[in-house]
Amino acid sequence: MLRHRYEDHFRYQVGTDEAGRGCLAGPVVAAAVLFPENYQNESINDSKKLHKSKRDELRKIIESDAISYAVGICDHLEIDQYNILWASVLAMHKAIDKLSHPIDLILVDGNKFKPHPKAEHRCIVKGDSKYIQIAAASILAKTYRDDLMIELHKQYPEYQFLKNKGYPSPSHIAAIKEFGYTDFHRKSFVVKSLL
Repeated sequence: MLRHRYEDHFRYQVGTDEAGRGCLAGPVVAAAVLFPENYQNESINDSKKLHKSKRDELRKIIESDAISYAVGICDHLEIDQYNILWASVLAMHKAIDKLSHPIDLILVDGNKFKPHPKAEHRCIVKGDSKYIQIAAASILAKTYRDDLMIELHKQYPEYQFLKNKGYPSPSHIAAIKEFGYTDFHRKSFVVKSLL
């Protein structure tokens, strides 16, 4: 079972995580989730360990049970401007900014973050498999981003975003070579992938 507390003297501990960091196209999406104290749900886990149908089911539960949750997005232009690491952090900040409840501690998946004015933070490597609020954030980030990529697939079906969600699959790279890149591709990523 995942942990729900990092340091007990912090009452409101929010988790944050992102999805889409390794993609060639589309945004990076982050989420922030604040649960009630001692909240538990044995089904919530790192989004990468869950089937799509389970993620979709848990998204509804998380949104219903959370004290507060929010999603932040950095588009392909911001990714090219700041680089993917700091765009991911910016997306997390955007999500945290939208929270409707005070927070005392931010639990961040990964090892890099910039201080946020709302609260102290702790970086936790593989935090989405250790803390329930980070795992929940990973589920929201993944499901919201997948929805965006499904919509993008309707505009550009030849890139098969429905299947690859913008990740550098062989068919995706082949489509870039044949058709060029869309307005939603990360130009710095695409150039590197084709070298």
